[in-house]
Amino acid sequence: MMDETRYNQLIAAAFKRIMAAADVLDPDDLEAESTGDMVTLTAPSREKCIVNTQRAVRQIWVAGRGQGIHFSYDAASGSWLDDKGKGLELFRFVADVVREISGQELAYPG
Repeated sequence: MMDETRYNQLIAAAFKRIMAAADVLDPDDLEAESTGDMVTLTAPSREKCIVNTQRAVRQIWVAGRGQGIHFSYDAASGSWLDDKGKGLELFRFVADVVREISGQELAYPG
């Protein structure tokens, strides 16, 4: 299991990337809030995409589209991938949920 310092660095980078993509959008189209271990993206319909840490197992958990998905960091690819092997990638999954709940496209910074 990765050490806590590395996990914290990866979480900070992931949350920063999600917030940067959301902050480009009009807050009337998607409201983004970051509070400690959680990022909440809220559509005008009040539907949400919640991105949360799972510190005990060094994962990120995303709730959206009526499901909760755990993502583990894959050092070989440098990506957060779902822990069930479904081929889901964290940033793509969050973007898909945002599109579904708000009709908005998240464009992640380089």
